[in-house]
Amino acid sequence: MKQEILKHGDKLSYYAEYIRRKWLVLLILALAVFFMSVISVNAGSSSINVWEVIKAFFGLGSEKAALVIWQIRMPRIITAIIAGAGLSVAGCVMQNNLKNPLASPSTLGISSAAAFGANIAIIVLGAGTVLYTAGDAVAISNPYMVTICAFICSMGAAMIILSLGKIRGFSPEAIVLAGVALGSLFAAGTTLIQYFAPDVKIAAAIFWTFGDLGRVSWNESFIIIGVVALSSVYFIVKRWDYNAMDNGEETAKSLGVRTGQTRFWGLFISSLITAVTVSFLGMISFIGLIGPHIMRRIIGADHRFLIPASMLAGAVLLLISDTVARTIIRPVVLPVGAITSILGAPLFLYLLMRGMKEGARR
Repeated sequence: MKQEILKHGDKLSYYAEYIRRKWLVLLILALAVFFMSVISVNAGSSSINVWEVIKAFFGLGSEKAALVIWQIRMPRIITAIIAGAGLSVAGCVMQNNLKNPLASPSTLGISSAAAFGANIAIIVLGAGTVLYTAGDAVAISNPYMVTICAFICSMGAAMIILSLGKIRGFSPEAIVLAGVALGSLFAAGTTLIQYFAPDVKIAAAIFWTFGDLGRVSWNESFIIIGVVALSSVYFIVKRWDYNAMDNGEETAKSLGVRTGQTRFWGLFISSLITAVTVSFLGMISFIGLIGPHIMRRIIGADHRFLIPASMLAGAVLLLISDTVARTIIRPVVLPVGAITSILGAPLFLYLLMRGMKEGARR
């Protein structure tokens, strides 16, 4: 009896240590988000030193410093944190719901559909133009029309895929394949629209596809914050269901999880996050794929911790990418979507090769 009590005590001690390690990882990630935010707010082409930045936060700095900090840098930083967290948690839930480690916000063709909608707005509806300045800069003359069209098309694609899955009873694997097919269809539509478009409008359409955090103001940031915050609350509430689904469909059903309903709403809300983010910011690759993968290796597959960890990892990754984009060849600001791809692709290949090596050892 005494030995059983000791064994039980050892198990409790081990579980407490297990939980402590998870919380420590989350704390480190939260601190990483904070420090990257501090670095990012002090980085940029404007000649504002650290002391001026600090004074601007307390309303004591110059008008120029206050304008740069509060109207340019802070919306960008907040958007990077929220968009990175949203894309990453969307990827985390999609990988669970679709039982596919390669699932991400682009898996269901949502990003391709958003690009198709943006091309319709820019080329067909005339939302793209050239500003006749010294550099003849390409610009979007009606960004709200572009955003609305991109959002409508992306959510339309999501609803088509989810309806097929619900009505026809598609398996998770079939949903992924349907998403790939639909993404190819929208990509072909985008190519055809651009083929018959004049050069200026093609340039504007391509400009939109470059992921850019600088195009958002506080208004757009608040919309993204609202969608990601409400969606994240839902995902955290459903964390136990996702843990059960990790152990297989039948196991989850035996534990009382309505797997079809859980999968539908998980994919729908993930698609909503992706649609809102992409429609405002353009194409941002790999965040939804890399963030959950890194955290799954560090923190494990327990969604009680994996969901918040994925969000924090996505925020850090997008903050780093945006800071690099703004500073590497300043005053030129590179598209953040290109930076996420450059940083994300090698990292993903490394994780993939490491996973294959571990699988071979087993």
